[in-house]
Amino acid sequence: MVDNRLREGRPDRALRDSLVPATGSRTPAEVARVALGTPAGEFDVRAFECSSGFVYLALVKGELGLGRSVLTRLHSECLTGDALGSLRCDCGLQLQTGLRAIASEGRGVLLYATGHEGRGIGLVQKLRTYMLQEEGLDTLDANLHLGFPADARDYGDAAACLAQLGVRSVRLLTNNPCKEAGLRSGGIDVEEMIPLPTSPHLRNVRYLLTKERRLAHAAPAGNGLPSAPRAALDVTGVLGAPAIPPSRPYVALKYAQTLDGRIATGTGDSKWISGEPERRVSHALRGACDAVLVGVGTVIADDPQLTVRLVRGTSPLRVVLDSTLRLPARARILDDDASTIVVTTVRSNRQRRHALESGGVGVRVVGTGAQGVDLNGALALLRASGVRSLLVEGGAQVITSFLRSGLVDRLVVGIAPTIVGAGTEAVGDLRIERICDGLRLTNRAVHPVGEDLLIAADVGWAEAG
Repeated sequence: MVDNRLREGRPDRALRDSLVPATGSRTPAEVARVALGTPAGEFDVRAFECSSGFVYLALVKGELGLGRSVLTRLHSECLTGDALGSLRCDCGLQLQTGLRAIASEGRGVLLYATGHEGRGIGLVQKLRTYMLQEEGLDTLDANLHLGFPADARDYGDAAACLAQLGVRSVRLLTNNPCKEAGLRSGGIDVEEMIPLPTSPHLRNVRYLLTKERRLAHAAPAGNGLPSAPRAALDVTGVLGAPAIPPSRPYVALKYAQTLDGRIATGTGDSKWISGEPERRVSHALRGACDAVLVGVGTVIADDPQLTVRLVRGTSPLRVVLDSTLRLPARARILDDDASTIVVTTVRSNRQRRHALESGGVGVRVVGTGAQGVDLNGALALLRASGVRSLLVEGGAQVITSFLRSGLVDRLVVGIAPTIVGAGTEAVGDLRIERICDGLRLTNRAVHPVGEDLLIAADVGWAEAG
């Protein structure tokens, strides 16, 4: 049975402390020490063999001195998130963010706690809880259903390792109050908790909200609109309530336009129509979806990266529609910051396909449509490869083709308080002759974002009157 205080979203201090196993006296032995270069910089790695049988890694930056006010991340082992980049949790992003924060400060410790997989139940049992979550249970009830506690982690080893490093008090990078209580019970003073939110993905937003509502984590999904610059940003509400079709991904179409409906001037300039707050929303929308798609015309004109940089989130798979492979060899969308797939047709050059593939770019061939790549074929291919949610960002031909083909589930439009007159229209000819036959927008939401206005709505075709 789940404690009623958890069911009602009111985990009190006594319950929180009950989730922290009692700690005993233990002295870990340091067994290895070596410098380790990482993308966040070089760390002094010290390995501790604990009496529990687990080996903890302490990634130390700078001189700890008297061990006071040490910026510290106590990171629980998560193979699927840390090593494989799983989108079911926020662990990998928290690991990266914690290392960067410590490196930026120039002094601190990231303590990697092995034996914490699945909140202490192990890898296989965690995967079994995933199976139960597929059937509708949340992350907490799935543990309980298998006969495990909500959180089986022990923080005694962590406190003992920090003490061995000479750490006396920490500023703890965490959303989890149980980690604070666990370190305190092990003799480490926690001066403050520094939240470590991440922008949610459609695949983990329920997991993050469960941790907040039932385990008292501090806003792990960050804030909704609007929010502070570069903070975690939850835009899953903007994406509506995704119902994933069996034969294609859920498609959200996003673009920014001027007040008079232009996405570029007559000379092709489109940077920047919207302000940075609205562009941050675009980055968060990318981070919430499995893939982001543009046409090759957008790549040639704007050379976008299509990564997540303005918020704390995960960059999605990048997809380019390019029927004849006009994609420039040095396009930024081909860099190593995220994976890229080019969807083309038999009209493309075979040698060019092989050249892209040899550079690590996925190339997929589908049928030819009226405007180039057959959209239904492309979406079916993406769905078969595991893409459940797709953000389409343009350009005008792609926007028009998706709308004309009835392949858009959610429309998100940023409107800037700017008028440019002649230029590129966001939406071209949809072959609609009567107002009553136009697109019907339902479940609408309007958000002021900086100086811009964001409108989001579900898309359907109106019935003839």
